[in-house]
Amino acid sequence: MTTGSEKLAIDGGAPVITDPLPSIKNASGRLVGEEEMALVKEVMESGCLAYIYGDKVTAFEQSFAGLYDVDHAVAVSSGTAALHTAMIYLNPDPGDEILVSPVTDMGSVIPILFQQAIPVFVDIDPATQNIDPKAIEEHLSPRTRAIMVTHIYGSPVDMDPIMEIARRHDLFVIEDCAQAHMTRYHGRLVGTIGNMGCFSFQQSKHITTGDGGMVIANEDQRYGRRIRECFDKGWPRHKPGRDHFFLAPNYHMTELQAAVGLAQIQKYPISIKARQDAAVQLDKLLECEIGVTPVSTLPDCEQTYFYYCFRLHPESFRVDTDAVVRALNAEGLAAEHGYPGPIPLYLYEMIRERKTFGRSGWPFDAPTARRRWVYQEGLCPRAEEACRQTVILPWNEGLRSHHVDLIGSTIHKVINAYRT
Repeated sequence: MTTGSEKLAIDGGAPVITDPLPSIKNASGRLVGEEEMALVKEVMESGCLAYIYGDKVTAFEQSFAGLYDVDHAVAVSSGTAALHTAMIYLNPDPGDEILVSPVTDMGSVIPILFQQAIPVFVDIDPATQNIDPKAIEEHLSPRTRAIMVTHIYGSPVDMDPIMEIARRHDLFVIEDCAQAHMTRYHGRLVGTIGNMGCFSFQQSKHITTGDGGMVIANEDQRYGRRIRECFDKGWPRHKPGRDHFFLAPNYHMTELQAAVGLAQIQKYPISIKARQDAAVQLDKLLECEIGVTPVSTLPDCEQTYFYYCFRLHPESFRVDTDAVVRALNAEGLAAEHGYPGPIPLYLYEMIRERKTFGRSGWPFDAPTARRRWVYQEGLCPRAEEACRQTVILPWNEGLRSHHVDLIGSTIHKVINAYRT
């Protein structure tokens, strides 16, 4: 570890990290190799790159369904597409309300808005930064149709009380598992607890196909729609001829993506263990650091570390989180300030100013909405505080013990320099 007397790199001192750390942006932090190449080559040589005529997408779906022990798995073009597919399956009326966390990616909210539903933001549990079940019931209304839970940073939401609320109020539960591949809640894989689980295979995820997603469920046709038709233009391909039963987009995954996915899915154990081992090591390095608290997970649950995150206690430092993050960056550590940034989703201009469909402001201002919706500071105070105080470290399976030592030394150097 370094000492507080060292000059920070941001002030002209020598940085702790001089060589790039493994990154999800390239092969240094990704398990992509000969297995993927062989399957991609097979697709290319076949001349069939399209899901409709090939067999790799079907094989990937079957493999994922088997891994999660579910009846249905459909592959789509992105994690956002997966969530939109779930929303199309639910088929809310314009103005219906979907409860969602403000600490999530915009990809969680975009599908709600595209289906002309209203995102109702529920505050978080400050320890895990996941949606707080205790805060849900105060946001329920006769227009509430669903709860969308995001298992943030690879840590599970407290699902049992949420499922109990959903049963009592007849609500659909969509699990956003984009950051929580193979994450377990009391022994159960997240994505299999609610009505529908949605995954992303974007470049940064636990396994990747570049872009891509998956929807899993143990039900189908509850609302008169097949899940598979919800990402395929409402087209019932199980019957001959052309037809389109309802409005739906085209979110096909390609055979090339699925070929990569078939190789990647075999690498889950390696990816998850590497991320967990590195996180455990950094936990130990930070456990004596005053003013620093890693974002936690629930008891008897397994975190799979999409990010490694910690909160700074403002009273312990003479600068704000943004200054700490800038100093960490100068030392060679690619830290970020808060997630989805220094402010929660509802304070982003797109939502605050209703930049949706032309100048209509819909669905927020639609006559079908229950009331006029206003998103402003103070709506979810715990989420706002978490965004201000949290440092986000991108995490990947390429991190080894010496990398984690460098990360620990960098954090120690910066916070020691700025501690009160």
